[in-house]
Amino acid sequence: MEKLKSGEFLVKSTNSSDIFIPEEYTEEQLMIAHMIQDFLDAEVNPIVAKLDEGNRELMAATIRKAGELGLMGIAIPEEYGGFEQDFVTQMLAAENIGAGYSFSVAFMASTGIGTLPIMYYGNEEQRQKYVTKLASGEFIGAYCLTEPDAGSDANSGKTQAVLSEDGKHYILNGQKMWITNAGFADTHVVFAKIANDRVLSAFIVEKTMPGVEIGPDEKKMGIKGSSTCQIYYNDVKVPVENLIGRGGMGFRIALNILHMGRIKLGANVIGAAKKSISDAVKYANERKQFNVLISTFPTIKHKIAEQAIRTFALESAIYRASHDIDCLMKKYKAEGMDKGLAAIEAIAHYAVEAALLKVYGSEVLDFVVDETVQIHGGMGYSAEMDADRGYRDSRINRIFEGTNEINRLLLVETAIKRGMKGDFDMAGPAKEFYENMENCRINKKDGENFFEQKLRYIENFKRAALILIHKVSDKYEKDMLREQEIINNISDMMIQIYTAESLTLRVKKIAETNAKPNLELYKDIVNVLVYEAAAVISKNAKDAVFSMTEGEESEKMYKALKDLSCVEGVNTKDARRRIADFLIDKGEYKL
Repeated sequence: MEKLKSGEFLVKSTNSSDIFIPEEYTEEQLMIAHMIQDFLDAEVNPIVAKLDEGNRELMAATIRKAGELGLMGIAIPEEYGGFEQDFVTQMLAAENIGAGYSFSVAFMASTGIGTLPIMYYGNEEQRQKYVTKLASGEFIGAYCLTEPDAGSDANSGKTQAVLSEDGKHYILNGQKMWITNAGFADTHVVFAKIANDRVLSAFIVEKTMPGVEIGPDEKKMGIKGSSTCQIYYNDVKVPVENLIGRGGMGFRIALNILHMGRIKLGANVIGAAKKSISDAVKYANERKQFNVLISTFPTIKHKIAEQAIRTFALESAIYRASHDIDCLMKKYKAEGMDKGLAAIEAIAHYAVEAALLKVYGSEVLDFVVDETVQIHGGMGYSAEMDADRGYRDSRINRIFEGTNEINRLLLVETAIKRGMKGDFDMAGPAKEFYENMENCRINKKDGENFFEQKLRYIENFKRAALILIHKVSDKYEKDMLREQEIINNISDMMIQIYTAESLTLRVKKIAETNAKPNLELYKDIVNVLVYEAAAVISKNAKDAVFSMTEGEESEKMYKALKDLSCVEGVNTKDARRRIADFLIDKGEYKL
């Protein structure tokens, strides 16, 4: 079966047999995950506190150790010294690295945005010269896009590259800020405008080139072990052969690399969330109040269960999207596309899902680490505990790779544009459901089983979102994106729809393949998440309706969307207790 295109999940359903679930990891994939866990245990966890003191040399040395084990080349083809693993495996590696606090940030910056622009868009000479060394850990990479006056609006950057009179160099001048790994990176992927170009180009700059000046490390709220500095480029002579791709390609390169960074961040935070939940469970199993373990308290169980439910749903959605990307990569390669280009074009295609999962993942982790601090009580506020570090380190993820505010707008805009371009038909179903909103609800059928019920709810959620997409597009047309509050409402509905569907399909496949024992526990997770998703969808739908309609139309839309977001009641108390009891018995996150 042909995979759904990006954003097409809103108008089409997916079979459980067509998705990948973590229960299907191969032995090789699990071996890579265990190798990363062993590396963190041996090389990172014992020095986390020292790394947080901002020791540049120690962080660089630790990254290079990871390179010696081959961990920095998981995404790199074999001819450039890498492991050439598929995208699902790359995401599994990102997930496991995610438990490494500041190390995770530095590692991912080098292996991702610091390396892959050269791998994906560079020529053979650039790959041989730089990618081989980045894959081995001999070089550490940095990505230099943001400027003092160019954050979310990256194309407004003022850094300039002027071709020298002899045509052999670009003379680079400008300033970059918030650059991860700046204090010790060997190579910089720098975005600048050539002469008076309106769009960016991308260059490979070496730190040893005369005129490169690294500022002091920023004092940050979290990820303190990660070197974050300003970099100044003062008449730096960059060889013309260090231009990546063609002149003027920089904005496209930056945009597509950000898509990759977003979805990999979504995987990265899974590892951090699982680590935080395990910390919470272990503490709850040790801490006594009123002469009993706090893990016996129902309120603590509620917190642990909710942490686990959201993390399990995120994991389900991440690997569903990752498998879709893998399939598209293979299709592009089979058609003769260059390996690097096939990889980035496949990732860029799923821009909707990348933005969606970046938002959901970063907000899930923020929720998880906050509850872990709360479960620890006063000790959670102490710098002696990992709960403190996890809490502070998490906050950056809602800003990294494009703020969540930008990504919320982006995912709706991109989905609508894809539909208008004809990638799939969104306008037709959206108009149909709007015109027949009073009768478009899918009702219960006789003999409906558990999964049929949940997937029916989700199809109704989709219809609610499509009705709103039609209305906002029709009412505001080109000015639609100015209605950011309404777009955010639709965005939050889409996030709930994709994650609820991914979770339900995963558990359905678990049931069909007997992939796990105690299936009822996983059905509890589906029950609670879909029930909660319905509430979020209902609230956002109502807000959107009253923000852009009035009178009879308002009443009509409100009634229809309320009906579409209605689900049967669930005993969430008992379901959460069962989920929490399972984790408490295991002593860690082990779903």
